[in-house]
Amino acid sequence: EGSFFMAVDFKNSETKDNLMRAFAGESQARNRYNMAATQAKEQNLYVIAAVFNFTAEQEQEHASIFYKHLNTLGGKSIHIDGTYPVDINQDVAKLLRFAQHNEYEEYEPVYKTFGDKAMEEGFPKVAASFHHIANIEKIHGDRFGELADLLEQNKLFISDVECKWMCLNCGFVFEGKNAPEQCPVCQHDKGYFIRLELAPYTKA
Repeated sequence: EGSFFMAVDFKNSETKDNLMRAFAGESQARNRYNMAATQAKEQNLYVIAAVFNFTAEQEQEHASIFYKHLNTLGGKSIHIDGTYPVDINQDVAKLLRFAQHNEYEEYEPVYKTFGDKAMEEGFPKVAASFHHIANIEKIHGDRFGELADLLEQNKLFISDVECKWMCLNCGFVFEGKNAPEQCPVCQHDKGYFIRLELAPYTKA
């Protein structure tokens, strides 16, 4: 096989199928994460709910990026086959582990392979989307894994050393080895507290 790409007509390409697979996968990930967030909230794990919802919004954006690459096929239908996970469990730590696994799978091999195929077929812009989003999914996987570690070790709200905790509801910062049972400012449950280094847009 030569290293040069073969120009393929987009409507007959594997790339258009891969884009639809990725669109379907991202759309499902968004719904799974929104559902996981609802479950986490019911268990007073508001911090984990916030991370699932935050990630779900990014997955929606990924779905939109993949979908827009299909704009020349507007009005057509694309038949795809794919395997999609059933990530249902009462244990929120397990939901985080499922999410971590799926994100890592998208990172390597799925989106890298799709990107390479797009390059080979002569669609460098699509290839760039697949390769960039693959790297984002790695970040998602790492974040889910870190939260799963904390939850499994019972350290989501407890630390080995003094540290700072932020209430995600009102922004109050508390210093101690564990998050307060209740926020002294807004009276919200300790489930709203997150280690300051994990709080959005904030330097620890």
